[in-house]
Formats: sequence, structure tokens, C-alpha cells
Amino acid sequence: MDKATRKAKRGAAKAPAGGPAADKPVEERLGRKDYDRELAKLHERLVDLQRWVQRAGLKVCIVFEGRDTAGKGGTIKALTERVSPRVFRVVALPAPTEREKSQMYIQRYMGHLPAAGEVVIFDRSWYNRAGVERVMGFCTEDQVKRFLSAAPLVEKAMVDSGILLIKYWLEVGMDEQTRRLEQRMVDGRKTWKLTPMDVKSYSRWYDYSRARDAMFAATDSSWAPWFVVPSDDKRRARLNVISHLLSRIPHEKLKQDKIKLPKRQKRGDYRESNHPIKVVPERY
Repeated sequence: MDKATRKAKRGAAKAPAGGPAADKPVEERLGRKDYDRELAKLHERLVDLQRWVQRAGLKVCIVFEGRDTAGKGGTIKALTERVSPRVFRVVALPAPTEREKSQMYIQRYMGHLPAAGEVVIFDRSWYNRAGVERVMGFCTEDQVKRFLSAAPLVEKAMVDSGILLIKYWLEVGMDEQTRRLEQRMVDGRKTWKLTPMDVKSYSRWYDYSRARDAMFAATDSSWAPWFVVPSDDKRRARLNVISHLLSRIPHEKLKQDKIKLPKRQKRGDYRESNHPIKVVPERY
């Protein structure tokens, strides 16, 4: 199958923006070798972006939302694994404390917004109120309505202050979500990802769909639009997000000074210590 044919078949499998993602057949998914090759190229471009963010003093805020198992964590890991955590900072807040519950809802997120030269990535965000909190009954409908009306205004203030706000919704298909949850049940490396909330949420697919649709309708603004990412194929989703992100942040490739290692100092009178240090056993 040539490249054009594969691309056409992938396009046919995609759902309309904002709608449920079609489950992609396994044989059409991107292979590891192709993924690694493309990701390496994007990582180099992210390093260029990092230099520019620091040089220009940009303030970038990226929001990742989506259903359980949609691939937010893996996408964020792919995005950040080759850049500095002092520039690309990930924020994943736990459930609010009793004190935080008494605050203005979005207040606990404000302190994490980026300063100049930073990229802050929210692994779930203030949109918890429009999603899980609404569906699972952790807030009232009146609180949801007030949030949906206020969120665009708060985001407008963020953008007006110089923050570049980019919002992604990762959309996983129903069958693929089931497959991923079942995998978490048996894979010892992933059992920590399967929370009681995930299990409770599983049966509420269409409640989440309604909540998502209402969220898009109220908060998909011209200054902070939503971008939907079909994520049944995790590898394609990660590459597509990084590529899109790079296109959304105006930046230039800065010239890299050539680095030459200096000569090491001479040994002089140094002698290896005879202190009885403990060495990690070489079991591999």
C-alpha cells in the first residue's frame, strides 16, 4: 500500500471534529520504527522551541483534556522527555483539599500559570468542573453553568496578559477505551492507572459525551479554541499534537554556538580513595 493510499484510509477513519472517534484497525496503526524516526525529528524542533521560549520570554500554557485512557499522559511524556523540566513544567493537581473547595473554583490553578520563559502543561485542568465533576455529581448544575459562563472570560484575561493558551481534547473510541482499561487490569506496570473513578466512569460514556459537547459549545472561543485529537492510535496522536503545537507557537531557530570540550586537568597528587564504598550489585 503506497503512502497516499494509507493516508486516504486514515482520513476516512477519522470522525468529525468534536465527535466520537472511530476505532482504528490495528493494522493501520503507526509502527514503532516510523514513530521513533518522526518523534526524534520533532524532539529536535522542540529543543529549538525551548531556546526561543527562553530567549523571547514567551508564556505558554497547554491544557490536555479527554476521556479516561485517551492518552494524555503518554502524549505529555512524549512532548517533554527531551526538553528541560525547568522550562516545560507539568502540572497534575490532586483532588482539592477542604480549604481549596472553599476558594473560587479556578483559584488553585492560577498559581501554576507560566511566567516568562516557561511552558506549563496541565494534565487535566480547570475543565474538571465541566467533565468529571459534572458527570460524577461532585458539583451542582448551577456551579457548572457559572463555570461555563466564566471560563471564557478568565481565559480571555489570561490571553490578554500575554499567555499563549492552547487547549487539546484527546478523543478515544468506545472499543479502544475498553481495550485499554482491560489491559490496565492485567499489566502490572499499568495497574496504578486504573482508579476506582475510572471504573465508575466507564458506564457513563454518553453522559461524558453530553458534558464534552456542552463544554465545547461554551468555551470554544476565538482566543482559546479547542483542538480535537483522535487518539485511538496513540503514536499518531502524539506526533500530531507535537507537530500542531510547534505550528501554533511562533518561533525561530536560534544559532547554536559550537561547543568544544576543554582539556582535563592533570592528575597531580590525586590518589583514589580507599574508603569502603558500597557498590550496587551488577545483576544485569
